[in-house]
Amino acid sequence: MYISFSNMNHMKRLNLILIALTLLLTPSFAKNKDLLTVAEKSNYTKTSYNADVLDFIQKLKQRNSKYLKVENIAYSSFGNEIPMLMIANPLPKSPADLKDDPRIVLYIQANIHAGEVEGKEASLMFARDLLKDMKNEIWKKLVLIIVPNLNPDGNDQMSESNRTNQNGPASVGLRHNGQMLDINRDGIKVETPELKGLLKNIFNKWDPVLTVDCHTTNGSYHEEPITFTWQVNPNGDRNLINYMRDKMMPEVGNTLRDKYKVENCYYGNFKDRTKPESGWVYHAASPRYMTNYIGLRNRFAILNENYVYADYKTRVIGCYYFLKSVLEYAVEHKYEMKLAVKNADSKSMLRGLNPGVKDSFALEYKKVPIPYKIKIKAIEAEYTETVNGWRRYKPSDRKREVTVTYTADNIPTKQIEFPYAYLINIRNNDVLNNLKHHGIRIEKLSSDQKLNVEEFKFKKIEPQSRHNQGHYLNKIDGDYITVEKEFKKGTYVIRTAQKLGSLIVNLLEPHSDDNLLKWNFFDRNITPQWGRRYYPYPVYKVVEKTIIDSQ
Repeated sequence: MYISFSNMNHMKRLNLILIALTLLLTPSFAKNKDLLTVAEKSNYTKTSYNADVLDFIQKLKQRNSKYLKVENIAYSSFGNEIPMLMIANPLPKSPADLKDDPRIVLYIQANIHAGEVEGKEASLMFARDLLKDMKNEIWKKLVLIIVPNLNPDGNDQMSESNRTNQNGPASVGLRHNGQMLDINRDGIKVETPELKGLLKNIFNKWDPVLTVDCHTTNGSYHEEPITFTWQVNPNGDRNLINYMRDKMMPEVGNTLRDKYKVENCYYGNFKDRTKPESGWVYHAASPRYMTNYIGLRNRFAILNENYVYADYKTRVIGCYYFLKSVLEYAVEHKYEMKLAVKNADSKSMLRGLNPGVKDSFALEYKKVPIPYKIKIKAIEAEYTETVNGWRRYKPSDRKREVTVTYTADNIPTKQIEFPYAYLINIRNNDVLNNLKHHGIRIEKLSSDQKLNVEEFKFKKIEPQSRHNQGHYLNKIDGDYITVEKEFKKGTYVIRTAQKLGSLIVNLLEPHSDDNLLKWNFFDRNITPQWGRRYYPYPVYKVVEKTIIDSQ
């Protein structure tokens, strides 16, 4: 076939024009076309299937094997691999390599709710761009772990019918995993393979100082595309909570806005959506949520909620720069952050060894405003209708910036003395395996032993009327009585003098706000086949320091 020279020049000119247009449509941090995410390649009209994520990771690995480790942390219920990326210079071969390592371990996870996709795309872009500059000074201070697609089963059930209120992309996955469970409600019961793998292969293995959990929000109308908050359960270490509230989160927000020109605010909703001046509130304090669960483990956690009504491209790029702002802060402040979690662990151990009168655990708590007010670029909402008991709103054209209280602190209203230990005198493998998944140390009595303990007597157990995550959660009424009881050799002993002491109490205390008794783990052990009485709760509490012969 003959093509004239003039036609050839014309084709070249067309190609140059197409290349220029592609570069204009692509964010400046994406350089290699074959290493673009699906979001970038589609000009932010599509999101990645799991196969796309795996292919992208494989290409990264081929180009950066010296600085990138890829490991499978779990198989989903549909049999999908869930890869973890570790980026470091040098890469640690095992957690033992980090024992005296000055670097901070930062963990980013995305797509736990698989319709909320910008964290998935942004974290892949973030990994790619960081790997281009592995001689940077930050790698003397950082080990980065990323799980970009924690929920591959939900991710691949894409449909234009999912999250129809979301401003792009048109087709996204589902919130739940392959078991039809919400992984972000699994922090206590640990029933999903995704969370089991996460605990085993990241939290209990690499023990990240800081976790960022990426989501997409709904709710109140405002102009900021990026929102975020921190661990807020009051049984987490108070110093860690205050550090996030008073230092890290304000500075990250300032960096994101001033350096990267991304408007942002703390995550929440207006108390009255039609009246923005009513105040801003964040409700979710239960440890079933991942960020609060991580707080109970004495670690820092950030909930990133990208604004659903912002366009998809704005959300992805905003999330990218949010991750960058968090990383920059963590690297700069790694010594004080590592020292803070070390002190929290030490305090937890010492408290469990000899609990005092001032050591307490919150059974109930209330929300109060944080010490300072915040600014929100509000869009007033208008009430439209009530559907199935839910009030519906639409945005108006009225915009105004408001300075309001942020109700996100939680203070105890009912507390108990922090216990020394718990004893479990039945063999319930569901309970024992749950404790092991969390990383809790379990001992056994070395011989028969009489102990003064508190025994919980039930007055009433009433299941919730509505099914929740495969359970009818128990509402418990009862009281402790003090008894002397003989426990047989082999009785399970869980001492609270562990780094996870607060988590132990939360799991086993019958009146904590989120525990194994509530989630039905003990149902078959507390209800006899006949009659209306109840057996005692088979978890006995040792309040004061006691000699317990166990190992």
